Amino acid sequence: MLWKILLAIVLIWIAIAVLGAVIKGLFWIVVLGAIGVGVYLLFKAMSDGEQSRT
Repeated sequence: MLWKILLAIVLIWIAIAVLGAVIKGLFWIVVLGAIGVGVYLLFKAMSDGEQSRT
């Protein structure tokens, strides 16, 4: 019974470590994507204001 508990703790520990590494790696990709979307929306808003509307 003790070995099953230890195995469960080790598996949970490994899962949390892997999940933490994945989130840490994806964080900068999400930040860069948000910056890219912000720049795109800013450019789109600036260019729409310059067009003549008739």
